[in-house]
Amino acid sequence: MNSPKKNGKKTLLLLLLAFAVPVIAAKLILSFGLYNGGATNKGELLEVGMSYQSLDMTNPQPREWQLLYQLPAICDTTCLDRLYILQQSHIAMGRNQDRVHTIIMLDENSDSAALSSFDFMTATPTPALTQLLKDQAFVVVDPLGSMVMSYPITSSHQAQIMQGKAIVADLRKMLKLSRIG
Repeated sequence: MNSPKKNGKKTLLLLLLAFAVPVIAAKLILSFGLYNGGATNKGELLEVGMSYQSLDMTNPQPREWQLLYQLPAICDTTCLDRLYILQQSHIAMGRNQDRVHTIIMLDENSDSAALSSFDFMTATPTPALTQLLKDQAFVVVDPLGSMVMSYPITSSHQAQIMQGKAIVADLRKMLKLSRIG
């Protein structure tokens, strides 16, 4: 039989391995980048410090959450789909509709006739904001005027519907965690 001295060393070694192996495995997984963090947002986070103030523009809806969209010069079916998705996303916000405002940015080249069947607030962007909103991206703005998240253009109608759902999901999370606006 095993002597008590040998059995004690074996138990101690097993106990040390039971605690050391998970720590070493976690370190290796993090070192090799095999772990994807717990990000649940669907949009792309924008760099910190990007705001109306840094883009030399007056906030059109101060102290309110905003969803921005730059209306292109020619509003084709993709553009009309995006306007419809914006309208439906606002409706899908339910009781939080009054906390989020959709603002369509119109410059001198924008096809404002496309807005005839929609009821959106409009504003005139600065050239810097126009550059940010290029390629028909959606941008979420917090109540302090900081640009928080963007959603790049998608081409297919189904992808735009999914993007609308992603916008609503992200806005609901932000509104739930927000103590302002």
